[in-house]
Amino acid sequence: MNQILMIEDEPRISAFVSKGLKAEGFATTVATTGREGLVLALTGGFELVILDLGLPDIDGFEVLQRIRAQDQELPVIILTARTSADDTVTGLTSGADDYMPKPFRFAELVARVRLRLRPDPQTPGPAQDTVLRHADLEMDPVRHTVTIGGSEVDLSAREFSLAETFLRHPGQALSREQLLSRVWGYDFDPGSNVVDVYVRYLRNKLGASRIVTVRGVGYRLVDEKDYAPED
Repeated sequence: MNQILMIEDEPRISAFVSKGLKAEGFATTVATTGREGLVLALTGGFELVILDLGLPDIDGFEVLQRIRAQDQELPVIILTARTSADDTVTGLTSGADDYMPKPFRFAELVARVRLRLRPDPQTPGPAQDTVLRHADLEMDPVRHTVTIGGSEVDLSAREFSLAETFLRHPGQALSREQLLSRVWGYDFDPGSNVVDVYVRYLRNKLGASRIVTVRGVGYRLVDEKDYAPED
């Protein structure tokens, strides 16, 4: 299980991300200050760092610089409310591997985490297939493509994130709250019907009986030829 360090002082965000990453098969440790995060990052016990910039003690850029002074290989994804072009450029030129603004979509964060954890193609070892498959539905999160029976399907960014969430949990009943948090982010409205709207969009594009309604719960991705929707 990949060990991820999150350096974040906002409890709501760290709890949301930790819970979501655990569901995706990652182990997450949270540090609430820059100094604590720096000590943990340099232990060698983590494979990736998710770093906030607005920390209560030392600035996230300083944490990044200190990490890079001792470790050039540890992947670091900046996750921050600072969205200016100057901050983005500073983060990337200071050694961050990626830069994500808040508010963010959890599915996109997971995709970026998986991308940064992929082994270098020059490194010997078994090849890893990044394509997600279910029946005749295939998705490549890196190339951002979706095909059905070999024919490409055009999805919007939000539709793609929702489809990816289903493909990473085939056959599993996912609640509307789970889908909202993973696709629309931590600052979602639990009373919104946006999930139902986008499921309808996906059914129109991927097949009406591919995503079935689980009454009282939410939705589930199934093999289209074996099931029909309940609604």
